[in-house]
Amino acid sequence: MGLLAVLGPVAGAWAQQSGADFYVAQAILHFEDKQFDEALDNLRRALQLEPDHFEALYYSGLTHLARRQPAEARPFLERARARAPQDPVVAFQLGLALFSLEEYDRAGPLMEEAFRAQPTLDGLGYYVGFLRYRGKNYQGALAAFRAGRASDPEIQQVTRFYTGLALGVLGLPAQAAAQVEEALRAAPGSALTGPAERLRDTIVAARDRQRRFSAELRLGGFYDDNVSVMPSPNTEEPLVGVIRRHNQHESTGELAGARFNYVWYRDQALESSIGYSFFGTYNNELPSFNVTNHLVTLGLTHGTALGSLPAQMSAQYSWDILYLNEEEFVRRHTFTLSGTLAESDQHLTQVFTRYQNKDFAEGRPAPPSREIRDADNVTVGVLHVLRFEQDRHFVKGGYQYDREAADGANYAYDGHRLLAGAQYTLPWWSVRLHYDVDVHLRAYDGRNSILPTTKPERVQRQDRELTNVVRAELPLPYSLTLSGEYQSTLNLSNVAVFDYRRNVFSMILSWSY
Repeated sequence: MGLLAVLGPVAGAWAQQSGADFYVAQAILHFEDKQFDEALDNLRRALQLEPDHFEALYYSGLTHLARRQPAEARPFLERARARAPQDPVVAFQLGLALFSLEEYDRAGPLMEEAFRAQPTLDGLGYYVGFLRYRGKNYQGALAAFRAGRASDPEIQQVTRFYTGLALGVLGLPAQAAAQVEEALRAAPGSALTGPAERLRDTIVAARDRQRRFSAELRLGGFYDDNVSVMPSPNTEEPLVGVIRRHNQHESTGELAGARFNYVWYRDQALESSIGYSFFGTYNNELPSFNVTNHLVTLGLTHGTALGSLPAQMSAQYSWDILYLNEEEFVRRHTFTLSGTLAESDQHLTQVFTRYQNKDFAEGRPAPPSREIRDADNVTVGVLHVLRFEQDRHFVKGGYQYDREAADGANYAYDGHRLLAGAQYTLPWWSVRLHYDVDVHLRAYDGRNSILPTTKPERVQRQDRELTNVVRAELPLPYSLTLSGEYQSTLNLSNVAVFDYRRNVFSMILSWSY
């Protein structure tokens, strides 16, 4: 690919009134006729008369670039830039000389400066995009490729080629393949045709070869200091004293889990999967609180782009059943719609809405109508993630609103949830450290019909639930991961029976495929 040469007036050119102008005018005519030796001869004469003549310096650099002599062009363009430091055209040409000398770290800032001032300079978008791609800023590269303009068919072709590469890295194979096809049509007989065809075939084949089946198995042990969710001490509510007097609450235990997922349909834009997961705990001292959960999911994902930004739309349905002490406790149907937008390599935002139907096994005799927990829950939320070093580290924060429309008025509420978290990957053994905090504020409808027992129907329940999770993960050979976790839950409620603290420590070994 040949070096670019930007012709026409230079934004910072000075109107020199001297004999040097005659030689510069002659040089420009020779340059346009590609008579580069004659052009350089006239430019040397101009610089002998006026060593700092701006146009003579600029066109000397431009002529050497046209002769594929970036090392000779560089000093002339550096002197021209000293005369006109704000001129984007000079910045571009100097950046081009440095680019040709493979001094990419010095070329990049000059190209970026020119791009900010005049993004449609002929060919500039390709060079900025290439340097961003080289620096693994794939979204920035995509934006530069799409904003730039080029009259050279070869530049047009290579721009589409790298646009396809960037889209492929960003997980948009359909758009990537389309860009490569455009590159082939732009210049079918060029030297890039062979690599472009191979890239197109690789994108399609790679999508087909992606693993369709994935699985994870987990085994571990735990200590829970409040398995039965015993309320905190309270002298004003007699029921709390009764519960605490007859309620063992601490236990060690074991846990096991499994997850299986199969992508049953996949093309370049759509993917659909079906999955099953199991989770169970065994409490050694309190087996009546053993938990077993079965979950089945069906998901559909569509990868797309909003302008130069990768996006993903997802829909999922899940059904699960939870058993407490081998007896059915609750069944749930959940529908979730979500959209994810990657604004840059560092920023990612997700919005979602979820509907969940809960059907509790209330038992016989049935509880009072205001105590029935069956409910429809609607949740909407947003989450933003700030990512570093290709997701080795990240910080996240989000907000959710949920409405629990329970059949029993004692359990209906409006909720606000604040989420925050972070991950940091240590340089030693790639240990991942996680911290998550979840604050759920719930305001229940009306006054509770049963509690407090001393003055029922006098208190409108309000809860503030704070959950902290600290986890460390150590990757091991053979797809194994060892993780240790501490979870603290503090629920502050103005109805004493629901006021409690709980701490769980666990150690889990997982294997993934």
